[in-house]
Amino acid sequence: VQLQASGGGLVQAGGSLRLSCAASGRTFSNYVMGWFRQAPGKEREFVTTIRGSGRNTYYADSVKGRFTIFRDNAKNTVYLEMSSLKPEDTAVYYCAAGRDWITTEGRQYDYWGQGTQVTVSS
Repeated sequence: VQLQASGGGLVQAGGSLRLSCAASGRTFSNYVMGWFRQAPGKEREFVTTIRGSGRNTYYADSVKGRFTIFRDNAKNTVYLEMSSLKPEDTAVYYCAAGRDWITTEGRQYDYWGQGTQVTVSS
């Protein structure tokens, strides 16, 4: 599976941004998709994940209520809708594909996108 993340950018605190991750190569709906992020000088952090059907989602406490993950299996794309952004959300965001549910550990994902930078200014 090849993953291509996009949609990052610079946004003011309180603003919104939507990230996309387009997949190719395998049956997209067979995969659990996740979003992770890594801020400078910090370890990679789990953000959210969604089941292949799209019916089940799980969020890190730090983004619950502000971020929404959803997917369009017809378009082989998973999205991360981010609102009420905070400066501490600044990071490179990565999408990942795996087989296990619920998977919050990065090492359990099989495929990774290249990352897209999100910068939230105060």
